[in-house]
Amino acid sequence: MSGKVLVCWFLLLSTPRIAFPQKAVASRAPESPKESFAREAIFYSPSLDRDMHYLVLLPHDYANGSSFAVLYLLHGLYGDYQNWDTRTGIEGYAQTISFLIVMPDADNSWYTNSASVPRDKFEDYITKDLISEIDAKYRTIREKRGRAIAGLSMGGYGAVKLAIRHPELFAFSGSLSGAFNAPRNLDRLRPEFGAKLVEVFGSAKNDARRQNDIFLLLNTANDYPYFYLACGTADFFLDTNRALAAQLSSQNVPHEYHETAGGHTWEYWDSALPALLQATARQFALTPGAR
Repeated sequence: MSGKVLVCWFLLLSTPRIAFPQKAVASRAPESPKESFAREAIFYSPSLDRDMHYLVLLPHDYANGSSFAVLYLLHGLYGDYQNWDTRTGIEGYAQTISFLIVMPDADNSWYTNSASVPRDKFEDYITKDLISEIDAKYRTIREKRGRAIAGLSMGGYGAVKLAIRHPELFAFSGSLSGAFNAPRNLDRLRPEFGAKLVEVFGSAKNDARRQNDIFLLLNTANDYPYFYLACGTADFFLDTNRALAAQLSSQNVPHEYHETAGGHTWEYWDSALPALLQATARQFALTPGAR
């Protein structure tokens, strides 16, 4: 495995720069056009009371009639459901794996039931509506052993937070450059994102902050999925990634943590994606019956 595997028991200062994922636009699309094998779909989400988009990549052997595990892959802040497909080589990387990859749209929701907008129940949208939609339309393993969730930046926070809050749903949770301090102090560190963070998590004393704080939610009594964390050494979120890795270690929660060169950029996420997919595949292989 490339990169240096670290267990974080210390914190270092990182360069205070950040470039959040953006919605795909023509000028930032891949230079060479490609034929897309990702299927796009729209479905009605009862939790949000509106239609939502997602992409799905089927495994190369889907036609053989078996049931397959599913990876739910979440986008970052200011991103959308197309980002993984247009900004990385995911279709090529997925050609040799044997599970579905579902890439949902989630606005700038932080994958959280909003503290101030009652109709924005984005946690419920993922954990209830989207999983039900995929299980109904595709041949999936409809149990924890056949589900994984991962994401980048906001999506990394969402993937880990949802796995901690719903450990019965997922066998694996992965994050690239996870913004794990979002409900804790990100609005103070990055005031430009403060308005949306306050909308989602409420003011500093709102109970929704505590209910969505990964560091407070971790409880060794729970049967958590396997966690995979990776972050670039020049990333603004390096400290919070090291802090979470340290807490997982101190609480003996099964996980691995990787640091390699890179920042909060699509170049880093594209380079880190194959290892994340391979780790997902390994976890499914280690889980009895999950293919």
